[in-house]
Amino acid sequence: MKCELISVGTELLVGDTLNTNVQFLSRELSLLGIRVYFHTTVGDNPKRLEEAIRIAFNRSDLIITTGGLGPTQDDLTKEVVADIFKRKLIQDEKTKEDLMEYFANREFTMTPNNLKQTLVPENAEILFNPCGTAPGILLKEQGRMIIMLPGPPREMTRVFEESVVPILKQDDNQLVISRYYNLSDIGESVAEDRLLDLIDTQVNPTIATYAKMGEVLIRITANGNDENEINALLDHYEAIMLSRFEEHIFTFSKESLQETVCKLLLEKNISLATAESCTGGLIASQLTEYPGISRVFGTGLVTYSNEAKINLLGVKKETLEKYGAVSFETATEMCENLQRVSKAMLSISVTGIAGPDGGMEEKPVGLVYIGVCFDGITNIYHYHFNGDRKIVQQKTANKVFHLIRKTIVDKN
Repeated sequence: MKCELISVGTELLVGDTLNTNVQFLSRELSLLGIRVYFHTTVGDNPKRLEEAIRIAFNRSDLIITTGGLGPTQDDLTKEVVADIFKRKLIQDEKTKEDLMEYFANREFTMTPNNLKQTLVPENAEILFNPCGTAPGILLKEQGRMIIMLPGPPREMTRVFEESVVPILKQDDNQLVISRYYNLSDIGESVAEDRLLDLIDTQVNPTIATYAKMGEVLIRITANGNDENEINALLDHYEAIMLSRFEEHIFTFSKESLQETVCKLLLEKNISLATAESCTGGLIASQLTEYPGISRVFGTGLVTYSNEAKINLLGVKKETLEKYGAVSFETATEMCENLQRVSKAMLSISVTGIAGPDGGMEEKPVGLVYIGVCFDGITNIYHYHFNGDRKIVQQKTANKVFHLIRKTIVDKN
């Protein structure tokens, strides 16, 4: 099945909005065995949008549009589609009820132009939007499928996952199964190098790597008609993955390192405390993104100045004067004193030079000390991270999550 994605919105063309929808859809469609051949972006112009849809219709089996379904005058996607295929726009009563309930529950006044969102092309299927006002729309024409999704990424994602995926799976008889291996403390180039012999000869299954700072996600996807045969093939590749990456794999899913660590802390009921200097609360902030983490994470201190290190953590003034704030000794006192103050089972300290200023020959920008105190044992790790200020801070946070997981796993 050939697929084309059409992103609608002038804000995408002028660069005001980053188009994350195409990345999400391309990735998810490939997992379903659907090949995306074209990405098209078009502004809020009915003539150019009509041209883009006609071109897509002539060369693709599945067309998915995002955007242009809202209440304003420049939201014209369904109007253009309806006009191309000679379908009247009719008001859907269920969509109208859902829309009125949406506004009533939020105690918002519904302006008349919102009713535009209740109009759908005749004989089209409505795809419920659980977190917005504009529903998705599906229509079939001459053996092709056209799916219109709302533009806001949060809404688009929910409609796609809850309504579109079941339809596409039902429409395709071939089985597609993927397995994931999420790695930390290894670079994408190193990971890919270890897989080159498989990548160079891949047919079925296929291997794809996705990197973000601190993590490399490897996806292995196989397809066929027999589930047992597909899983047997994937089992063979899993044995290879374990032999090459076992020390780096932190989860067999798309779950992030932060999510995995938070889940591990909760499962093991290990209380955690953090004292941050150069990261300025970044680690604590990422911890608190996880629901329920307050059960194990109760103390997060930002001790940015020497005075804060002394007053809040009891770091000796003599230590700071002799060794400096960015040192093995200061990281040790921060970490061990934090554990005594917080009574946490696991304490983390971070002190470093994020830059761009403050570096010296003996202590360059990017130098970071991380202290980990657990089960009566303190370990201090030092690193030299490259990059600008934000990159150094994020690399430090990523390394902290890696060390938390490694410390817990090694002890159990």
